[in-house]
Amino acid sequence: MASRRVLEKFPAGGPHGSWPAEEFAAEQRRAGVKATVVMDLNADAFLVVASQREGNE
Repeated sequence: MASRRVLEKFPAGGPHGSWPAEEFAAEQRRAGVKATVVMDLNADAFLVVASQREGNE
């Protein structure tokens, strides 16, 4: 079974044209981590999450 782990949190109100969550996720993917960006509407933030199989750290 797969689980998700939050790697980093970025505020949604960044400067125009700046995508720090996407840039961080891209760096993680280059390092071999299956990272994606999701929006946490309650916190008004972007989360970079990694998928991982349970039992694997």
